Amino acid sequence: MKRALTLFLFPLFVSGVFGESVSVMEGDSVTLHTDAELQGDEEIVWRFNMTRIAKVIRNNATYDAVVRFRDRLQLDNQTGDLKIKKFRVPHSGLYKFEITSPRVSSDKTFSVSGASGVETDGVSVSVMEGDSVTLHTDVETNKQEKIHWYFNDTRIAQITGDLSHICTDVQCNEGTERFRGRLKLDHQTGSLTITNITDTGLYELQIIRGSNSPLIFYVTVHGVPAAEQDKMQRKSVKEGESVTLDPGEIRKPNDLVTWSFNDSLITEITGDQSKICTDDQCEERFRDRLKLDHQTGSLTITNLRTTDSGLYKLQISSHRFSIIRSFSYCHWLA
Repeated sequence: MKRALTLFLFPLFVSGVFGESVSVMEGDSVTLHTDAELQGDEEIVWRFNMTRIAKVIRNNATYDAVVRFRDRLQLDNQTGDLKIKKFRVPHSGLYKFEITSPRVSSDKTFSVSGASGVETDGVSVSVMEGDSVTLHTDVETNKQEKIHWYFNDTRIAQITGDLSHICTDVQCNEGTERFRGRLKLDHQTGSLTITNITDTGLYELQIIRGSNSPLIFYVTVHGVPAAEQDKMQRKSVKEGESVTLDPGEIRKPNDLVTWSFNDSLITEITGDQSKICTDDQCEERFRDRLKLDHQTGSLTITNLRTTDSGLYKLQISSHRFSIIRSFSYCHWLA
């Protein structure tokens, strides 16, 4: 069910240092009222966090190409009021209305904050700093399509025909250095992989064909202190003891969870079903010594041996994204 909300009808505006404070639920629409009556010779500009997003000159409204707000803004030519449709939490911030004419020059500021709701058309992804994450497009591309990936409105990767490249400051927009050496594109599907992820934000996929809507991923990266990260990834225990490799989150029912040892699959959870050591080599190495927690996906190895030392990888896969978390070079001490 879609809802529209004009907030001046409700007691949600509070005057303060940063202008009027506005609260809105994710998925709703919100209108920011200027309280102005235009004569037709004014120039009006709307800004979001200092970036211009829309303007009106002589009753002619235009919108800037800001990916975050694509097709969501609507200006009233008579009043300059700005409507934001299908509001999302990443749209929270400082909105500023500026009006200039031969008679008057003034501005008005709105501090808009959004709260998560059940009505959202994006994909929420929660990861830990250092994970590798793949954002799936769920499409097969062809040579006539253009695929663009954006991070917080900055283009970071693209595919055009047979050519694909990861953006640098020269190839795309400024501000992409943070991803240098950490992005990979699947040329067949357009899926984007971010290795050693560090950046929370809005990742947006644009497939330029017909009237396809953009696909939004809200990625939240949870920071892990260096000491704690090292503790999670490197475990030293005595031979004969047990160790539990904990992914640190609750597994969703439809997730596919797999554990591998030195790139060989050793366990798998699909729905309510689990498999442990489906091949002879795994069975010989870990016979009756692996235990899976269906709730969390954590893996326990009992009666440890020195030959169990190596690289363990957890992969959590869903329809729209995959996460890989490594427990690196676990050393078992005799």
